[in-house]
Amino acid sequence: MFNMLINMIQVFFTVYTVLIFIRVLGSWIPQLAGSPLMRFVAFYTDPYLNLFRRVIPPIGGVLDVSVIVAFIVLRFLEYGLMRLLL
Repeated sequence: MFNMLINMIQVFFTVYTVLIFIRVLGSWIPQLAGSPLMRFVAFYTDPYLNLFRRVIPPIGGVLDVSVIVAFIVLRFLEYGLMRLLL
């Protein structure tokens, strides 16, 4: 039962990382912005990403490096949670 909880947490962090990655790739293709997939992804990733965008503005108005920090923090959260549970 405990191993199943650990696996579910790992799957959650993996899926969320993939969603953020899709969000980044989708932002490079403006035609995808209104697609149902991108709206779904934005709905679930933008609240998390906006935390970092408020602190780290885009460089030159176009290069959003806050996503890199968001990925790093997500990894640290996963690592910290796994350390607490194991």
